[in-house]
Amino acid sequence: MAKLPTPANHPTADVIIYDGECQFCTRQVRRLHGWDGKNRLAFISLHDESVAEHYPDLSHDELMQAMVLIDQKDRRHHGAAAVRVISRRLPRLWILAPLLHIPFSMPLWRGGYKWLAKRRYRLNCDDGNCDIHFR
Repeated sequence: MAKLPTPANHPTADVIIYDGECQFCTRQVRRLHGWDGKNRLAFISLHDESVAEHYPDLSHDELMQAMVLIDQKDRRHHGAAAVRVISRRLPRLWILAPLLHIPFSMPLWRGGYKWLAKRRYRLNCDDGNCDIHFR
């Protein structure tokens, strides 16, 4: 499997910090990378040591709750808000953008994202390594 581009590879890209120990999360960011033909996104696992160095304002606990997109203006977008931004960055997701931008719908998207994020280790957990997250 090819490595995902990092912020060092694409310094002008928006950065997605995701849970690199989660099979479901890793599968989704690989999918995003496959849809990104113009290097708009760079990826880094929240477990990478450089995250604390480059993004000291983001705690490990906070990053375990939701992926974070850091845009080129250094704004942080968490969870559903990050998905909303990504939907505008990648043409393949433009069909979702109007739905994600329905006025007053963000609480619904946040709730759905939070529900999925809490259960992400149960999704696609093919081996026994996910048990640690259920204790």
